[in-house]
Amino acid sequence: MTSPQSSRDPSAPDDKPLDPEQARVMARIKLLMALSGVATFLGIAVVLGIVGYRVSRSGGSVENDATVLLPKGGRVIATAVAGERLLVTVESPAGLEIRSFDAQTLKPAGRMRFAIEP
Repeated sequence: MTSPQSSRDPSAPDDKPLDPEQARVMARIKLLMALSGVATFLGIAVVLGIVGYRVSRSGGSVENDATVLLPKGGRVIATAVAGERLLVTVESPAGLEIRSFDAQTLKPAGRMRFAIEP
């Protein structure tokens, strides 16, 4: 024989109404679940917003034209890229010099001169 408990469908809703204390607890649980869902949604929206902002600000190809004046009698010996910098080695009658530029904007970032000790 089967007992009444085992023949009952587990997915069927419970027909007993909740007492007021249980109803308050259930309402509080539903509120906390809704707040958790909203917080999760806001967190995901913030992360996607930051990623989108950074992707849109990175640009891609930058079209900049720059003319850099070399010292009289100077010539470019070498160029290199180091991280976000473009490095240009210039030889002039005054000695060697390394000039660095921002790779995105081509604005001068620094200059290093080499001289021989007297």
